[in-house]
Amino acid sequence: MPNVPLMARSALMRFVLASACVALVACSGTTRPKPAEISGVTVLQDIRTSWTAQVGKINFPLVVSAREDRIALANSEGEVAVLNAATGQHLWRVKLDQAIAAGVGSDGQQVAVVTRNNELVTLQDGKVQWRKSLPAQSFTPPLVAGARVFVLTADRSIIAFDGATGRQLWTQQRPGEPLVLKQAGVLLAFNDTLLAGLSGRLVGLDPSTGVVRWESAIATPRGTNDVERLVDLVSPTDRVGDVVCVRAFQTAIGCVNAARGQGVWTRPSVGDMGVSGNDTLLVAPLSNGLVQAWNRATGERLWDTERLKYRSLSAPLVTPRGVFLADNGGWLYLLSLADGALLNRIKLDSEELATAPVFAGGRYVVVSREGRVTGLQIP
Repeated sequence: MPNVPLMARSALMRFVLASACVALVACSGTTRPKPAEISGVTVLQDIRTSWTAQVGKINFPLVVSAREDRIALANSEGEVAVLNAATGQHLWRVKLDQAIAAGVGSDGQQVAVVTRNNELVTLQDGKVQWRKSLPAQSFTPPLVAGARVFVLTADRSIIAFDGATGRQLWTQQRPGEPLVLKQAGVLLAFNDTLLAGLSGRLVGLDPSTGVVRWESAIATPRGTNDVERLVDLVSPTDRVGDVVCVRAFQTAIGCVNAARGQGVWTRPSVGDMGVSGNDTLLVAPLSNGLVQAWNRATGERLWDTERLKYRSLSAPLVTPRGVFLADNGGWLYLLSLADGALLNRIKLDSEELATAPVFAGGRYVVVSREGRVTGLQIP
C-alpha cells in the first residue's frame, strides 16, 4: 500500500466498515521521520489573540459552523454551544444526554448534530426541537439549509428531513466500496442543488426529491484491496462562484463547475485533509507535511513548501494575509500566499486542532482537541 509510513498518524485509524462501522486498526509500518526544528522565526505578519473560550474535549469529527457573527460547536460529552465569534461570549449552551459523533451543522439559527447512538438532534435557542433515529452511523455534520436537514450516513445514504417537524422527506442510497472514512465527508448547498461526496464523486441532487442531477468524478477507485480502493471525498471544500474544489482522500484534488455539473480539472495529490482557496489559488497539505498551491482556474502548480515537512497538518484556511495551518503539537502557522514562506507561528495548545480554522465575525476561529477556542485577528 503506498505511503503507509506517512499515513501512520491518523489516516488509517479513520477507516470504518460501512456495514458495521467498526474502526480498523492502523497498518504497521515505519514511523514518520522527525520534522526539522523551527527556530528564530522572523515575524513578517502579526497575529493577535482577540479572545479565548473553553468548550470541553473533542474526539469526534467536529466541523465548526460559521454564520455571520455566530459559530456553533460541540464537545464529545454532548454539550452543544453557540458563541459570538467577535467576542467569544456564549449565546447559549446545552448538554444533551448522549455523546456526539458528528456535528455541527447550522444555518445560523437551527443547529443539528448526530449522537453516537445514531440519533439526529436539532436545537434552537438552547432547546431541543426534535430527535430522529438514523439507520447507520454518521461522521459528517448534518447540513441545515432551505428549511431542511440533510444527513450523510456511513452506508452512503443521504436522508432529508423537514427542518420544523423532523419528518423524513426522502432517502437516496448509493452502493460503493465497503469502507468509509471516520472523518467529515462532503455535504453542502449550492444554489438549488444539494452537493454530496459519494465515494470519489461529487454528486448534485435535487434537495426536494433526492433525484441525482449530475455526477463528476474526482478520483476513481483503484487497487487490489478495499483499503487501497477507498477514495471518499473529505471536507473542508472550497467554493468560489460556481466552482467547488475538493479533495479525494489520499488520491487527488479537483474542481467542479457545480452549475453545469462538469469537472474543471483534477490533479494527483496524496493527502487526507481538505482544501481552501481564493479567487486565484487553491491550497492543501500532503500527508508528508508538504504544502502545495495550485492555480484555481487551471490546476497548474504555483508553489510548494517543505518548511513543515513531516508534520501532521490540519486542513488550511486561506485568508487575505496568508494561509493558516496547524500541526499536531499545537502550533499554528501563517504561510505566504505568494510562495508558502513562513510569516509567523504561534502556540495555541498542547494538542492538534479538532477542525479546520474558520472565519466569522471578523475573527479567525480555531478549536483544539482540548476544547480551547481562540479568536484571532490579522491586522
